[in-house]
Amino acid sequence: MDNGISLYPGLDNTPDENLLLLAKAARAGIRRVFTSLHIPETNVEALKKELGLLLKAARHRRMEVISDVSPATLKLLDLPEFNPTAFRMLGITTLRLDYGFTAEDIASLTHRFPEMRFQLNASTITHRLLQDLKDAGTDFARIDALHNFYPRRGTGLSEPALVHANILLHRYGIRVGAFVPSQDGRRRSPLKDGLPTLEEHRDEAADLSARHLVALGCDSVVLSDSLPTDEEITALGQLQGDKITLRAHLMTKDPVQKKLLAHTFTSRLDEARDAIRAQESRPLLKEMKTVILPDNTTMRPIGAITIDNRDYGRYMGELQIIRTPQNADARTNVAAMIDESECNLLQYITPGRKFSFQFDTETDII
Repeated sequence: MDNGISLYPGLDNTPDENLLLLAKAARAGIRRVFTSLHIPETNVEALKKELGLLLKAARHRRMEVISDVSPATLKLLDLPEFNPTAFRMLGITTLRLDYGFTAEDIASLTHRFPEMRFQLNASTITHRLLQDLKDAGTDFARIDALHNFYPRRGTGLSEPALVHANILLHRYGIRVGAFVPSQDGRRRSPLKDGLPTLEEHRDEAADLSARHLVALGCDSVVLSDSLPTDEEITALGQLQGDKITLRAHLMTKDPVQKKLLAHTFTSRLDEARDAIRAQESRPLLKEMKTVILPDNTTMRPIGAITIDNRDYGRYMGELQIIRTPQNADARTNVAAMIDESECNLLQYITPGRKFSFQFDTETDII
């Protein structure tokens, strides 16, 4: 995934803090940088001094730099008119186009400036605009989309609104990203209330919020606040977009079950009423040429990760995530438990969708 951080030169961080943030993000495998150049509270003189240094550092690390475009941006950068080449020369590689650009304008830009990428505002996208872009001959290979973030508490998007926009964009082959706020780092001025795309993420852990966005169909995630923690940066760098990852706690010490739990699974197409069934677990156990002994055959609450043991005959190795509470069965081991805060993600593991587990420490998996 092409995930990102945000930089706000002239606002909350010192130049050295921003350079260190860039370096940490690059080491974590993060390849995008979002910057906004028209925040009213920004110290304009400081921004002008720092911007070139930050863009040079990002370019040195081959990071994509995304900037929104407005009349204030042109004035700030001393540009007499909108010219993508001038932005490119500064080190800005993607321009986020919002108000003031028609479908014909955007289509023309994708052909006239092949060295640039252009970004739509995913939060205000409509079917009419997308169809107009198609009719105008837009090169969609040069286009992606990014949702807004919302500084004021209570103004973030609802989940249905985000999903609707994502579906529209995906129909046209457009990848879409969204923002998550930092919880333990430095939040951006002036409100310092977090910068989420989804309102429900305002006070939720960045790692969980990011995985929720992936579950909702987002193709990239950007940390929006001024100075996220090292842990938040690392988690974002490890985020994978082709599956839903669930944080869980082991309930077994059995190395066979631990090894099986380390795999990525696919939810079976013939969806069960009471559980999510892994398509690959029984064949994987056969490849391992071993058996699963009875172990922790307790009650199975919602979120239990179960593995059938040898007493279940040909079902040995069947891995399930429980959606409806079930009584204990001597033939079924409770190998792990989904963290209670993560159970909301189970609804997104639809038939055919991949999923995996993230345990407390790396040493938990053998």
